[in-house]
Amino acid sequence: MLTASVLSSSSSSSFHVTFSKSNHQLPINASLLNPNPSQTPNFSSSLFTKPTKASTFPNINGYPFGLSYGTSFQIRYPTLKSHIPRAASSSEPNPPGETSVSKPKNLQLAIIFGLWYFQNIVFNIYNKKVLNIFPFPWLLASFQLFAGSVWMFILWSLKLQPCPKITKPFIIALLGPALFHTIGHISACVSFSKVAVSFTHVIKSSEPVFSVVFSSFLGDSYPLKVWLSILPIVLGCSLAAITEVSFNFQGLWGALISNVGFVLRNIYSKRSLQNFKEVNGLNLYGWISIISLLYLFPVAVFVEGSQWIQGYHKAIESVGKSSTFYLWVLLSGIFYHLYNQSSYQALDEISPLTFSVGNTMKRVVVIVSTVLVFRNPVRPLNALGSAIAIFGTFLYSQVTAKKKTIEEKN
Repeated sequence: MLTASVLSSSSSSSFHVTFSKSNHQLPINASLLNPNPSQTPNFSSSLFTKPTKASTFPNINGYPFGLSYGTSFQIRYPTLKSHIPRAASSSEPNPPGETSVSKPKNLQLAIIFGLWYFQNIVFNIYNKKVLNIFPFPWLLASFQLFAGSVWMFILWSLKLQPCPKITKPFIIALLGPALFHTIGHISACVSFSKVAVSFTHVIKSSEPVFSVVFSSFLGDSYPLKVWLSILPIVLGCSLAAITEVSFNFQGLWGALISNVGFVLRNIYSKRSLQNFKEVNGLNLYGWISIISLLYLFPVAVFVEGSQWIQGYHKAIESVGKSSTFYLWVLLSGIFYHLYNQSSYQALDEISPLTFSVGNTMKRVVVIVSTVLVFRNPVRPLNALGSAIAIFGTFLYSQVTAKKKTIEEKN
């Protein structure tokens, strides 16, 4: 009867296999089979490796705290190339017991869009509730930036989000984008205080028009399809403005100036922040909020500071309880930061085309939700104009997203 035994040693680079039959033993040194003993696999130490951290939903940072979780255990087999099975291709079915990769990805996208839409709706509702009883958009906009700044400091201090390295060039590069962000934010708040939320969002859907015009002045070129896609935006917004029940020139100009501010913020960010690509979207938006607060609050004190105390007492009288007023203000501030945070992170996780579709649908959801909550009267022509403007925004996003994809591939 022929038997075999294996002897190994962690202190030796070779191992012995002994075949025995009856009382005769024939030792075979494995180093003879492998002329390079240093390449002999070490079965005693290389079979199991140290567990490594992994993420069930990769790169979901800051939802809402910036944490990733989950662990995986890896087994490393000896590198005997002739015995390594061929890796399965993406077209082959998964082995039994393995979960498809597409399911976690779809769940991840559902979480991203769900948070983004929900947070945006909550912000718009409570922002308008506060402005209806406390019509001081400068103070409210300042508080919303303050809430976002405090939120980011909490994440950084608890190490739930890595704090970026702050340098003088980084702060200087942020000054321009933060200034235009401030202009865009306060102008939108002024518009919300003067007209219906739905009307402000319809006018804000014309942002692509300003983006194409300003970018063209700065030297960018766009194909004919892009120029044609902005025509229904202009037509729809004009029709919606003419037939809007709550029309107000301050509300209209506030929304238009907000578009200009955010477009210039995006353009300036691309030009000034090219050397700081290592800073993720959440940290970038956090520091923009902090600098914007420093811009806005002194101006807010100058513009409306003398009216705040009297307006506060009137707001408490109209709502009945001071706690209710505080809750509305707090929710508007927290969800303003959260929905912007989610939009920045959504852009990191999905393609520009998917993001543009989601952004268009988000505006539709917000318009419908606020009309239902506040019961704003909507005329048929106003609804038609809004639909045309949103459809034009959708066409624009499709054309420009495909253009970006082609440029990245080239």
